[in-house]
Order: sequence, then structure tokens, then C-alpha cells
Amino acid sequence: MSHKTSDLKTAADVPLMQVKGLIREFKAGEQTIRVLHDIDLTINQGEMVAIIGQSGSGKSTLMNILGCLDQATAGEYKIYGQSVNRLDADELAKLRREHFGFIFQRYHLLGDISARDNVSVPAVYAGMDGQARSERAEKLLADLGLAEKVNNRPNQLSGGQQQRVSIARALMNGGDIILADEPTGALDSKSGEDVMQILHDLNAQGHTIIMVTHDPNLAAQAERVIELKDGYVIADYKNDNYQQVQARPESILDNHRKSAFSSFIDRLFEAFKMSLLAMRAHKMRTLLTMLGIIIGIASVVSVVGLGKGSQAQILTNISSLGTNTITVSDGYPYGDPRRQYNDDNLTPQDAQAVADQPYVISVSPQLDSNMNVRYRNVQEAASVSGVGEDYLSVSGESLIQGQDFDEQSILRRTQDIIIDDNAKNTFFPDIANPIGEVLLIGSVPGRVIGVLAPNNSGFSRSVDSPTLYMPYTTMMSRIKGSAYIESFVALIDDNISSSAAESAISQLMISRHGTDDFRIRNSDSIRQTIESTTTAMTLLISSIAIISLVVGGIGVMNIMLVSVTERTNEIGVRMAVGARQSDIMQQFLIEAVLVCILGGLLGIGLAFAIGELINRVGGDSFKVIYSPTSIIAAFVCSTLIGVVFGFLPARNAAKLDPVEALSRD
Repeated sequence: MSHKTSDLKTAADVPLMQVKGLIREFKAGEQTIRVLHDIDLTINQGEMVAIIGQSGSGKSTLMNILGCLDQATAGEYKIYGQSVNRLDADELAKLRREHFGFIFQRYHLLGDISARDNVSVPAVYAGMDGQARSERAEKLLADLGLAEKVNNRPNQLSGGQQQRVSIARALMNGGDIILADEPTGALDSKSGEDVMQILHDLNAQGHTIIMVTHDPNLAAQAERVIELKDGYVIADYKNDNYQQVQARPESILDNHRKSAFSSFIDRLFEAFKMSLLAMRAHKMRTLLTMLGIIIGIASVVSVVGLGKGSQAQILTNISSLGTNTITVSDGYPYGDPRRQYNDDNLTPQDAQAVADQPYVISVSPQLDSNMNVRYRNVQEAASVSGVGEDYLSVSGESLIQGQDFDEQSILRRTQDIIIDDNAKNTFFPDIANPIGEVLLIGSVPGRVIGVLAPNNSGFSRSVDSPTLYMPYTTMMSRIKGSAYIESFVALIDDNISSSAAESAISQLMISRHGTDDFRIRNSDSIRQTIESTTTAMTLLISSIAIISLVVGGIGVMNIMLVSVTERTNEIGVRMAVGARQSDIMQQFLIEAVLVCILGGLLGIGLAFAIGELINRVGGDSFKVIYSPTSIIAAFVCSTLIGVVFGFLPARNAAKLDPVEALSRD
């Protein structure tokens, strides 16, 4: 409403309420039923008015319109001379919380909170200071004889006590106008008399009392009686005790109003508290609602963790080849017509030139050949490779027995050999330590000085036949009879870009040879391929897991829609005491978000439990590696799901008609 509360109270000569030609119609299928017919009515400040009539006379409908819970189909309604016909829902809510107090026949108290908190609800929406709110609620309850019951919930109070709490709630924000709908209808005689006495006392203090009843005895206690029948005013008269009170109720809100921001925080806290109470009241339903979110979040975090773990394991296996190696092979690239005319271009000097570069850690020249190898009466075809002294560091292989080649092995062209596990099993199946044994490689004898450890990573050299290694100089002079090498492998510093190193080596080789008569293979491309493949697979599986999140979100939406239906009466009560549509929306939206956040946290916890189980079962060979990014993203995702899927139920709650909501049990 555009006018402040204080503005509405300045015109003392203007009627409090004025109704002219008021009509209220309702749709019933294709028909329209008129409940109120051309009502003309004026109510002054300080009157105690009874609206009487039989069921169906329209008295409750008239009270709802006067209390700004409903709006007329036609006609005009003014409060202190200001028309309310064109006010929107939030402006009507402002009128209700600042001017009206409602006393209902069925009390309409919120069952999950104490008497004090029930009384305080209107002041929360009006922005009253927290301490002042609590003190005033306790004072009102004490004045009504409930000082010892402030912490009791409604189900711990008698009917008369609940009605007193309802009266205290009506007075919380000042209650200039008290609207009482059958205030004694559900009470015994004694409690009914007490309530009527309270209403008389309030009227004497300047409160305008409008009471709806079908009981002529109660109507006789009012100063003025308006009688309705079939939607028409058939009588409007003053009783003998009529005396318009000139006193006005004290101003409450103007003295204790908080800042807009503080008031907003207060309302958020109220919504948060009520959301927690609603979740606690339906624990099993809340848990089942969370289940889809829990499974979805756990799936996403676990799948990403599995992807990271498998990627790390694969890259570790790749490291067994040398984490960052570049292989330079002899000959023009395949498909180049020059290839058939030019071979034998790589020399050990080329390998040394590359080894001298600052970004290269070590280099191993290499030659390969297949030869017959014999030990005593065992003869087998084997792969024989000539390698440099740094072969083991370049390849990532390791010795299980014996020793490696050294610089003297290369310079002196020693006939020392290192054998792999296949060769050991082939030639020395019954010899535990073959070091010192001699193998005949073609016609050249070689003494075993080392045995390689088995490499079952899947990324080692794919050679099933026995493999022997000797110094490349020995291979060149004694077996190949050549001054050239077939290739060399360079181990690049991990701090150097592999692609930059590849380009630099290529330029160096071209400058040495004057042409590109060589081929380069960068092992880092394997790493990049593995990383991109595992990332793509993780994203694919994660996208499937996200479907369960969406399903969980739909479950949240369905349950929240059910919750709105179950709590329709509560929504009506909050609207009656002045809650804005945004306040109602916040409450249910916060509840949906809380459900999803809690489900997200439980899902993350479940993912950690799954990961711990996998890590225990997998041992050192496989680990789940959690990604902080995926955990944060999952948490944010669960929150967004709460917002997105909680919006529709929250909006439905905010759009409910107050009168219809109050009529639901």
C-alpha cells in the first residue's frame, strides 16, 4: 500500500471502514453464484460490531473482505478513506499485518512452535525488533493469564488457552481492528465468557471489534448488530449499550521497527527455522526425498574420483617408459619418396649432440636385431638391442639382479649383456642367479651382468620373445658391423615443454644433416591421448550420473508439492497475519534447498565411503582420487537443484488464496 500506517490514522472525521455497493460472486462450474448483494456499510473507529446471520448468509465472506483476506467482485471498500480495491497481494498483506488482528473459531495456531512464537509471528513479518518482539509476546500472554504457558505448544494447551494465544497474536502488532470469527464457537461456556470479556476490555482500550456469529446472545453483547440474510443486510441497529469509544490503541510498530535489511534477515531466519521443523516432523519422508540427491551426488563425485584415479594409474604406467621421452629414428618419414634412396643417417655423434642440450637429461642410442641365441643345449630366436649406458633411466626399466652398463662398457665395447625376464625363463629356468653365465649370440659370446625386473604394466615394450641388451658400441662393431645407429631416445626434463623440446631437437638435427632425414616420436602424445580419453569417459559417465540428480530434483519437487498441500492451512494463517507472497515463497524454497544441501552433503559423505572401500580393496594398484572441483561443483549443483525444483512448489504456495487456504484442515 502506498500510504503509511500513520497516514491512515490522521483523519479522525473519516469513517474507519466504508463499503458501497459491494458485490461478491463465485464461479461454480459454468454458473456464477452471488454471495453478497449491494452491501452498503460504514463502521467507525472504536465500535464493537456483531455481524449475525445463519450459515450461508454471507457473513464470513463479508468479514474476509473487510479483513482484506478477500476482494469484492464489484463495489468500493475504503479504510480511513483510502480505497483498497486496486491493491495487490503484498499491499493487502501490509494492511493485514499493520491494522488487523484475526481471532479464528479453530484458533489456527502453528502446531510446531511455542505459544510465544505463535504470538510473535505477525511481528516477524512487520519487522519488529527481536527483543521487543519477545518481550511484547510474553507480556500479552501474561495479561491474558498465560504467563506460565509461554513455552507450551498448542497441543499442550486447552481450547480456551489456545483462543487466548490467538487473541494475543491478533494484538501483537497493535490490532487496531480485531476480526473475530465465531470466537467462542469451539469453547465451553466458561471459556466463552472469558473470551467475550477480553473482547469487551479490548474495545474499551480503543480497539474496533468486528465479530461474526450466529448466536443472538453473543450479538446482544455487542454495541451494534448487522444482520445478514441470503447476502443482503436486513438489519443494522445499535444496542442500548452503544457507546463509541474515542480512545485509540497504542502505536506498537512505529516504536520498534527494524531496518529493512534486518527485517529481511529476521524473516529468512523464521523461514529457516520453520523449514527445519517441517523436516524434523517428517523425518522418513525427508530422507526418502533426499535419496535421489544422495545417490546422484555420490555417483558424480565417485565417478570423477574413479576417473582421476584410473588416469593417474595409467599415467604412472606410462612413466615406466620414461615420463617425457622423444625418440629420433633413422630415415625420411614414411611416404616420403626420398626414403628409398637414403638410409644410415643417424650417428652416435647425433645422439651426443642432443645429449649436450640443457633440456635433455640423458640419451640412449639404440640398434635392434633378431638373432639366434644359445645356452648349452637351448637355442631360441631372441631380440637383441644395442643400448647406451642411460638406457634404464630413459626407458624406466629396472634391474632385479646384477648391474647396469657404465661408461667403460660403452667405450671398451664390452661383451656384457642384460637379459629380460623372458630370456631368464627361457635360458636359465633352473638357475636362480644367472649372473656370470655366458650366452652365444649368433657367433658372439656375451656374459650376463644383469636381469631386468618383469614389467606387466601393459605399457612396456610388446616383445614376447627373449630380449637381450648389450652396449650399442658392441652391437655396432661385433654384430652389425656398422657405424650408424637406428635410433636414439632422449629423456626430457619434466619442467620443459615436450613440444618445445621436440621442435628444438628437430631443428638441431636438420642443422646437422642439412635435411629432415629422420623421424621423431614424442611419447607425451600418448599421455595427452590418455588424459583426453579418460576425461571424456569421466564426463560421459558423470553426465549419466547427473540424470539421477535430475530425478532426485523431480522427487524433491513432488514432495514439496505434497508439503504445500499438507500445510495449506499454515500458509493461510501466515498470510492472514501479514506474510508477503515473497515470505511464503522463501519458506518453501529454503526448505527445498535445505533438503538438497543436506542430501548433497550426505552424498559427498557416501562418495568418500565408497572411495575408501575401493581404495582398501584395490590396494596400491588402484586409488580413487577425489577432485575438490567436483565436490564443490556437486555441492553447488545440489543447491541449484533445490532452487530450480523447489521454485514451482514455492510459487504455488505463495499464490494460494488466503481464504481458501484457511478453510483447509
